[in-house]
Amino acid sequence: MLFNSFAFILYLPTVFLLYWFVFRRLKWQNALIVVASYVFYGWWDWRFLILIAITTFFSFLSGIAISHYDKKSIRRAVLTANIVLNLGILALFKYFNFFVENLQAILSPIGITLDNVTLSLILPVGISFYTFQALSYSIDVYRGKIEATRHIVAFFAFISFFPQLVAGPIERATNLLPQFLVPRKFDYASAVDGCRQILWGLFKKMVIADNCAVTVNLVFNDFTAYDSPQLWLAAFFFTFQIYGDFSGYSDIAIGTAKLFGIRLMRNFNLPYFSRDIAEFWRKWHISLTTWFRDYVYIPLGGSRCKKSKVVRNTFVIFLVSGFWHGAEWTFIAWGAYHAVLFMPLIITGKNRRYTEIPAADSILPPMRESLMMGMTFLLVLIGWVIFRSDTISDAWHYIVRMFTDWHFVAPLKGKKNLVYILLLLVIEWLQRRRSHAFDIPHSGLMSYRAVRWTVYLFFAFICLAFSGEQGQFIYFQF
Repeated sequence: MLFNSFAFILYLPTVFLLYWFVFRRLKWQNALIVVASYVFYGWWDWRFLILIAITTFFSFLSGIAISHYDKKSIRRAVLTANIVLNLGILALFKYFNFFVENLQAILSPIGITLDNVTLSLILPVGISFYTFQALSYSIDVYRGKIEATRHIVAFFAFISFFPQLVAGPIERATNLLPQFLVPRKFDYASAVDGCRQILWGLFKKMVIADNCAVTVNLVFNDFTAYDSPQLWLAAFFFTFQIYGDFSGYSDIAIGTAKLFGIRLMRNFNLPYFSRDIAEFWRKWHISLTTWFRDYVYIPLGGSRCKKSKVVRNTFVIFLVSGFWHGAEWTFIAWGAYHAVLFMPLIITGKNRRYTEIPAADSILPPMRESLMMGMTFLLVLIGWVIFRSDTISDAWHYIVRMFTDWHFVAPLKGKKNLVYILLLLVIEWLQRRRSHAFDIPHSGLMSYRAVRWTVYLFFAFICLAFSGEQGQFIYFQF
């Protein structure tokens, strides 16, 4: 079920009313969340429910088993078994054919063939997201960061919570699970703020991402037919398509969760205003980057080891992050590209140079920071070309043509999108100190309800009148 669909418009208020006015007791609210989430997830294909139920059930049992035994070897064995099970399911559905096809490419020169080995499997929506969320639970129980729960309904609600089920944020058990174990009270101010955040997320998805997608798909599907300016424009539009699409989903998810008295972590923090690549990765898909930091990077030694090992650990993180996105060499190349960009900051120890809000005490950033933002944005944009391309060869030729094919033969397409993007950037820059762009303080002109409602209705009108072709969220495929 898509957030930007008519079905969801009916679904959300129905679940909301049942949640607060019919199922008022905690255990019934949790049960409703589970049922509603399974309906939401099964909307695509009911067979997906079998996999998420298996992941949830065995992760629940693993937590109990880990907490039951005192012997470290047994606890480690249980944790390992759960990790193997969950990653095994993920690998089967997401990576099996990739490994087989690449093994075939290696063996075919020596006459070995692997006929009829690949599988015709549908990739379950959001499998990488809920798998990582389940893994974090069993790992944190093993580390003693959270006690294993015996409330199975609450645990099922934690894994399947529908707002963030298929595209994050990837929540930690230490944050989300305890919220399903205590009674929740309706908070009017939080619910209103959630609605505002949903509206902003819909604007980013329907107006920014879906309109940009038209030009992006047209150009990337036949990039040799276009000249350099059009290739740059399509790359620029994809940079905002993927941001509007993914961060828009996160805003809708976080805002929807607030309607049910649940707080989800922030997943994006204005990444395109970053002054270097390190700052970009602290602000882009925060739930995933912090997941890899805590469960992969730090166990490898993190940054508290020899510089050579820090470099190794950084490369591992970026390559794994790229591979997490999908079974394509382009994703791995994209991860390697960012690892290379990260190296100078790691080697010079400047990877945490920018941790404060840009231009915190002024309206505009100083010239030096503006140039650094522009350079970082340019590097990120080139990386997105690799990410979006079908093959590494296509990515290479696309980038080469961006810098060499200045014939000006193709008319510019989608120029109206520049207006939408400018509006997005202005609002997010002005609201950079707030939790989201529509977190509007009730002061000055905005202290008047009529003014605030004029703003909300204006953006609701824009979403309805200027939305692009409805498309599935990009990160559903991951």
